[in-house]
Amino acid sequence: MSRPARYLTTEEVAERYRTSPSTIRYWRHTGYLRAGTQFGRRTLYDPADLEEFDQERRAEEAAERGASPRPAV
Repeated sequence: MSRPARYLTTEEVAERYRTSPSTIRYWRHTGYLRAGTQFGRRTLYDPADLEEFDQERRAEEAAERGASPRPAV
């Protein structure tokens, strides 16, 4: 299994989803977003996990609309 080139910080994940770092921490706390990896006191996120999270959200949205999910680009 290859290691990602770079893990993302909570702040970078917040930028990716156009929300605040506190929202990302809340999502992690509630289980909506997978827990990141602890490096000392920091929580870092694997970009591959975020891609999988995105795909799951797209599939859920498509199921709610009754359509097939859009293919990942």
